Parts: sequence; structure tokens; C-alpha cells
Amino acid sequence: MARTRAETMEENRARLIAAGRRAFADKGYAAASMDELTAEVGLTRGALYHNFGDKKGLLAAVVDQIDGEMAARAQAIGAGMEDAWAGLLAEGTAYIEMSLDPDVQRIVLLDGPAVLGDPSKWPSQDSCLQVTQRAIERLIGDGIVKPVDPEAAARLLSGAALNAALWVAASGDAARVLPKAIEAFQSLATGLLAEPR
Repeated sequence: MARTRAETMEENRARLIAAGRRAFADKGYAAASMDELTAEVGLTRGALYHNFGDKKGLLAAVVDQIDGEMAARAQAIGAGMEDAWAGLLAEGTAYIEMSLDPDVQRIVLLDGPAVLGDPSKWPSQDSCLQVTQRAIERLIGDGIVKPVDPEAAARLLSGAALNAALWVAASGDAARVLPKAIEAFQSLATGLLAEPR
């Protein structure tokens, strides 16, 4: 059965993202060659430009994919906890722990901000923020979290987890920095609780 043009375009886009992900992980953004990347998947630079505009656009797509995977993993970990508050803490902690992954470090936490700018403005981060805000709203409604502005609380919690992950990735000694980052994140978060736990 013949594929439609839209299916072929979607397949090419997925192949380019996969190749970009490998190249950015192996060589870093600056050293990744778009000619090598497109040749590896049997496509032209034109296909890259058509789908992403340029190398920066491809990086944005790769970062979005990885960041989405990170959020899904963190949410799955949070969902396995005994209650909503423990789940929210576990999600933030898991996100910080993912900064130990070499691909996450290089692509999302080091090259991403250097090339794409402030991570808090990335579409994938906005999605995480919305999920966190809904969780905060439920926790406020249940009397677990103080009656603070849910958007403000979500922005501060998300920002704390993101900045902790950025710190771990850039530290040069992630194994030493990670436990300190997690402890501080959890301590800050517990300040939102209506009653100490």
C-alpha cells in the first residue's frame, strides 16, 4: 500500500529528529554537521530546512521530544506515589535526577539553553507548568497546600526543579551536586504545605 505524502513527510521528520538526537548527543550542537546528519538518513538539506527551518529548529524539535519524554517519566513516577503531595515532590525530584543522563545533560540542559534561550519559555516547559499548576490547585482544594496563587506556586516549583537540573548538568561534578540540589528542592517545596509532614 502506497504511503501518502503526509505520511512520507512525517516519516522524514521523525528520521531527521532521530538523527539530530544522535548527532547532538554524540558531538554537541556546535560540532554536529547537518550534511552528515541528512546523508545518514538519506535525505537532503532541503528536507531539513523544509521541516525545521535550520539547525536551530532541529535542535528545538529534539529538545521538545526529550523534554516531553522527561515529563512523562517524571509524571509516571509521581503517579506511583502514595498521595498527590508525595507524587508532586517525586516528579520534581525525578526531573532533577534525569540531569545525570548524558543526553539530557548535553542536549536539553547545556546546548538547549545556550542555543534556544531561556528554558522556562520552551513549549515543553509550558506543558509541564500546566500539569504542575493543576496539581497545586487540587492540593490547595484538599487543604494540603497553603492557599497561595496556584500559578505562582507552580512557576516557582517548576523553576526550582529546572534550575536544580541546570545546576547539576553544568556543575562538572553531578554526583556531588545532585543530592544537595534534591534536598534543597524538597525543602523549598515543603514550605507550601499547610501543615508540616
